[in-house]
Amino acid sequence: MIIDPSGAILAEAGEGEQLRTVSLDLPSQQLLREKFSTVAPAHYAFDDKDKIVSLAHCVPMVECRKKLGQRIVFTNGCFDILHAGHVEYLQEARRQGDFLVGLNSDHSVRSIKGESRPINQELQRARVLAALGCVDAVVLFSEDTPLKLITTLLPQVLVKGADWPEEAIVGAREVKANGGK
Repeated sequence: MIIDPSGAILAEAGEGEQLRTVSLDLPSQQLLREKFSTVAPAHYAFDDKDKIVSLAHCVPMVECRKKLGQRIVFTNGCFDILHAGHVEYLQEARRQGDFLVGLNSDHSVRSIKGESRPINQELQRARVLAALGCVDAVVLFSEDTPLKLITTLLPQVLVKGADWPEEAIVGAREVKANGGK
């Protein structure tokens, strides 16, 4: 199946291996190069803010990726002072499939860790996460737990650090009930 960046089906596969030619207008070609190029466009290094998305924006993005057969991986955290251990953990999560991150808002961090936290504000933390190549999307949430995000997006894989027993991982039951791990 050949799908253009807007999600329209351009051609469907027949039986066996076939060579397909699809005509695209110039704007579609440019969009295709931006979306699917293996070489990062020149502006990429300076525009990671596009990776910071709302839940409403994330839902169709995740649904489209699932239709394409991509494996959605979700993790979350405060990521207040990002360190090498966080980066290794996020890279390992990325190896599990296609990937997004839930990020606790400032309100959520304060309710979990106390009034003196976070040290870095939510948009600063989101920008740092978005700058990592292993992170596809960052979604902020204000609740104490990411359960709403998890039940809305229903990732196939839910990743938490080794210090979390499975029964304590918020959303694990819902992901497993939906065939995930």
